[in-house]
Amino acid sequence: MHGSISTWMAAGAVMAMAFAGPVQAQQPQALKRALLQSFDVPGSDYETVIGTSELGPNAVTGRQSHPGPEGGYVVQGRGTIVVDGRPPLALKAGQSYKLAPGAWHTVRSGPNGVKLVVVWVVRKGEPLDTPTP
Repeated sequence: MHGSISTWMAAGAVMAMAFAGPVQAQQPQALKRALLQSFDVPGSDYETVIGTSELGPNAVTGRQSHPGPEGGYVVQGRGTIVVDGRPPLALKAGQSYKLAPGAWHTVRSGPNGVKLVVVWVVRKGEPLDTPTP
């Protein structure tokens, strides 16, 4: 790859902003999501999307699901993922999690908020997530 890291990062930020447009509009205000990079899954019609998700103190996302698997890592803070039909999963900085495709869930942040690095696998051209109808 040619060019400086800052040029690559700026190009990635522009791509993320373009990709994030309709996804951000669907999210509750409590959730800040930044899409960092996406790339094709070889030999399939899926792509991998890497981003960050941030919730302020004591916030709750809307109930949502993703068409493919989701995995994440807690960078800062504490939170709880509540997946329909399962016990709540409490997480703190340094821990990771995974969700099955289509798992309806919400995320609750702790008193200092929570910041996650998240990886989603989605079919190309489809929305990143589906909020509760």
